[in-house]
Amino acid sequence: MNDKLKNITREDFMNFFRDDEKLSTLSADDRIEIFLQILPGGSDITEDLLNKLISDYQVADLEVSQVK
Repeated sequence: MNDKLKNITREDFMNFFRDDEKLSTLSADDRIEIFLQILPGGSDITEDLLNKLISDYQVADLEVSQVK
């Protein structure tokens, strides 16, 4: 990792993330990589979170079911 990236603060990252113009510089692969790595652990992936994701992206014909 180069020295410039080591100094990115949370504020810098969030400002980038919230800027549509800057965010548009990321490829679809970049976005998938971030999406797959961003949550700290499996306990963060919940039925409610997945249902919100499906709803936000207007995904049809997909249902989340929780097996206990």
